[in-house]
Amino acid sequence: MKLGILNGIGGKLIGIDIDRIKAAESMGYDSVWTAEAYGSDAVTPAAWILAQTEKIKVGTAIMQMPGRTPACTAMTAMTLNQLSNGRFIVGLGASGPQVVEGWHGVAYGRPMTRTREYIDILRKIFARDAPVEHEGFHYSLPYSGDDGTGLGKPLKSIMQADESIKIYTASITPKGLETSAECADGVFPIWVPPEKVDVLLGSVQKGLDKAGKTMMDYDVAPFVTVVMGDDLDHCRMPIKGNMALYIGGMGARDKNFYNDYAKALGFEDAAVKIQDLYLAGKKDEAMAAVPDELVDMCHLVGPAERIKERLQVWKEAGQSGKVGSMLLGAGQIEALELVAGELL
Repeated sequence: MKLGILNGIGGKLIGIDIDRIKAAESMGYDSVWTAEAYGSDAVTPAAWILAQTEKIKVGTAIMQMPGRTPACTAMTAMTLNQLSNGRFIVGLGASGPQVVEGWHGVAYGRPMTRTREYIDILRKIFARDAPVEHEGFHYSLPYSGDDGTGLGKPLKSIMQADESIKIYTASITPKGLETSAECADGVFPIWVPPEKVDVLLGSVQKGLDKAGKTMMDYDVAPFVTVVMGDDLDHCRMPIKGNMALYIGGMGARDKNFYNDYAKALGFEDAAVKIQDLYLAGKKDEAMAAVPDELVDMCHLVGPAERIKERLQVWKEAGQSGKVGSMLLGAGQIEALELVAGELL
């Protein structure tokens, strides 16, 4: 199993702990991942980290597809990959209607259609087999809209071909997982209990079958928060706050993919309660309503020995081929060392 670390979104100030990243690199961690919402972008920190490291890969989890044209993303990926000697990974996501239409000012459209078109254009640009042409619902190259000049022509990237660049997508919906497995190289299913990864794999297998691929060609890479300490409730607290935000408030009441996902994992009553509380403005109560069991199943919390015991279940999921990577949200160097000692 490969290990990665998450850099996170940050807030008013960008936070990049380069010492922690370099420590993870020295321990054998495979990757570090940047993020964006509606503040700092994901690409600039990725470039900054690549410039200060030597071996560790850097990916985006995620770049918002509606915020960039496919060609812009391809140019960014090929540039960073070449400058870093092949260490950049493209991580894409559809984001949600509130951010896409409220922040980027474009129509949310059809997220699965956008994903297919986007990846198709990226791969054509990476391959440089011919000038790129594409006619789809979201993108046309050259542009064919009535408001265009009609002067556009198919172009081929000036940079040398590089089909080695991996593409991941973020998804937890059945159709999203199927599309990712068919078109991409890996998926971030946010968090998932290793015992319940089969909740995802049926949809993943459908996509793999369409593309003639197997799990050997695809990486399931969930986010796993690690908080080590003797006070178990204290360790769980920040995780509960994050899970309450996603399950309760990440989207409208009838269009919250994370709420649906929590229900699919077997926590239907809790998901309903968390959302009701969160949308009523009772965020502390929503956080308290996140079940200890859900936190413990998806993340690594508590004393070192407890985490070591739980890591054996993750190791089994890796050995079975069901989980290819664990992307850790861990601020403690000793936590990174503990996980590396057990899995690398």
